Amino acid sequence: MKKLRVGVVGLGMGRHHVEGFNAHPDAEVVAVCDPDEIRLKAVGDRHNVPGRYATASEMFGAERLDICSVATPNKFHKPLAVQAFERGCHVFCEKPMATSAREGRAMIDAAQKAGKFLMINFSYRFTEAAVALKSQVDAGAIGEIYFARTVWHRRRGLPGFGGWFGQKELAGGGPLIDLGVHRLDLALWLMGYPRPVWVLGSTYSHIAEALVKKSGQKYDVEDMAVGMVKFDNGATLEIEASWAANIAERELMETRLFGTSGGLVHRNLDESYSFEAEIFVEHEGAHFDMKLHPPLPACDTEYCSFVEVILGRREPIATGEEGLVVMELLDAIYKSARTGKPVHLKPPYTESRASGGQRSRRRRGGEPL
Repeated sequence: MKKLRVGVVGLGMGRHHVEGFNAHPDAEVVAVCDPDEIRLKAVGDRHNVPGRYATASEMFGAERLDICSVATPNKFHKPLAVQAFERGCHVFCEKPMATSAREGRAMIDAAQKAGKFLMINFSYRFTEAAVALKSQVDAGAIGEIYFARTVWHRRRGLPGFGGWFGQKELAGGGPLIDLGVHRLDLALWLMGYPRPVWVLGSTYSHIAEALVKKSGQKYDVEDMAVGMVKFDNGATLEIEASWAANIAERELMETRLFGTSGGLVHRNLDESYSFEAEIFVEHEGAHFDMKLHPPLPACDTEYCSFVEVILGRREPIATGEEGLVVMELLDAIYKSARTGKPVHLKPPYTESRASGGQRSRRRRGGEPL
């Protein structure tokens, strides 16, 4: 069988994409792209990638690719994805999907027009703890979910001032769109992606502002954001994200769901990027707390999952449509923070559209995405 040919654009985060796609026996990274010559050579040499390009246009002009993996600053996700679709590629895109829902819709339109797949790198779904919890939720272990809280805080984790992470034009926002996007998707995925109807949000930059004045560098995004989402099924979700907060932990990640029959938590261990899963239930008046200890269900990486989807062996996960829901919520939280008012959401963009690029798939429960 001929291997799928992969090109990776952006080799900061993208270096992990190279490793991830090369780990699948039916895929091979044949081209990498980055304007930084030193980074381009280092990644290319390390992984023996033959095609090396300073721009995506050069790469698309010289290579016939099956997959384009986009791992650039957020501002460039949409134009690169559209360009890749026009060149006949499936697209794997780093989170967030884009800098706005409008850009996300354009990406979905381009995927549909090309008849190609679009996947967003919501990597926290692929932790073993998350996979184990999802199987329990789908089996009805905690009943109907009516409240959730999802958090990613750092005591001090501000990006270097002057870099693209701290510039709204390039990033679209601060920790909400950088860190919160992961925890937001994880909560929505565990909840079954219910339909949001209104959002209330606030953003702050008290700690960063004081530091920016001393540095003299450009920084115009929040250092903390909070939001509340109300869904059409009556459920509520709270989200918190910060690069700088006065907490005890260096790194705190936690997603909790409350259901009619039980609750669950997905959280990091020892302020690290290792995670545990725990479920809390009641049976005949007795309370039971269950940690899902290893071995947890085996879970593939996001990169291998995308390859399997393209090869027709697996149903899509972390689709462009789900990425758009997340993007609409991020937009709404930022808008609410600016205006000081709740934001009421229109019906989902994809609700009345046939999803050609995503092949009109349905969620596990049978509800149209």
